[in-house]
Amino acid sequence: MVLALATADDLASGMDAVVGRIRRDSGAAGAEWWANAEDGALELVALDGVVRGGCHSLPLGPAGLFVLHGGRLDPEVESTLMSLAPIIRRRAAEERLARTTIHLAQRNEALEDFAALVAHELKTPLHAALVAEDPSRPVEEAISLVDALLEASRSQASEARFASVAECLEQAIGDLRAEIEATADLSTTLPLPPGPLRVILRNLLSNAVAAGARHVHVTAVRSSRSWRLFVDDDGFGLGDSYAAGSGLGLRLCRRIAARFGGGLELAARPSGGTRATLEFAEAS
Repeated sequence: MVLALATADDLASGMDAVVGRIRRDSGAAGAEWWANAEDGALELVALDGVVRGGCHSLPLGPAGLFVLHGGRLDPEVESTLMSLAPIIRRRAAEERLARTTIHLAQRNEALEDFAALVAHELKTPLHAALVAEDPSRPVEEAISLVDALLEASRSQASEARFASVAECLEQAIGDLRAEIEATADLSTTLPLPPGPLRVILRNLLSNAVAAGARHVHVTAVRSSRSWRLFVDDDGFGLGDSYAAGSGLGLRLCRRIAARFGGGLELAARPSGGTRATLEFAEAS
């Protein structure tokens, strides 16, 4: 049991092996291990067999609680379980530390995204404010952009809600203040919050304008396996002029899309121009 617990990929699979071994050796109907959650409550982590008959509980201190159903624990098994408690506590602490490390890495990545997005997105409105006779409007636009960028940076996949493509498209067009005709065929929402979608759409439209596009058509469709958003423009295509306007913004948009389980790709259209495809697979 010590070997199974110490060499398992994680604590839950190790305790699965320990619980199963004890239940079989004891001839019991079922066995459970309840761990101490971070909020102090007990949560079921490992179960083998069925829960029936009388039960025998063995508190393991900070390591949780072991419960045997339809049988009794041999004194030697009880002693073994008590000796396993320090290993259980150590593995649990290691896994909490690993989760915290991953969470901090995700937070750091989100902060890096936000800093890069602010630098990339605010150049246009701040430049307009510097040269305008009345800078109040471009300053208000800059503040609105910061709010959208904050939402895009803070949003996580676990918080995802379905954004209205029509509303986000209207906001993105308003952000650009560029002379471009946009049409839309929007039959679905998309599985991410409005802030991130607005940032992605604004960058795609900005790239289209940089490529000389005069018209953009946005399509949102839902199939049995995915959600897809198409942004088709009639610009120069995927040449140097387009790439010059899509580097940092496109990379950041891909990172935002990936945070919500999506992907963003560009392709040349046979009739000229560029198609940007934002796709989210249906959860299995």
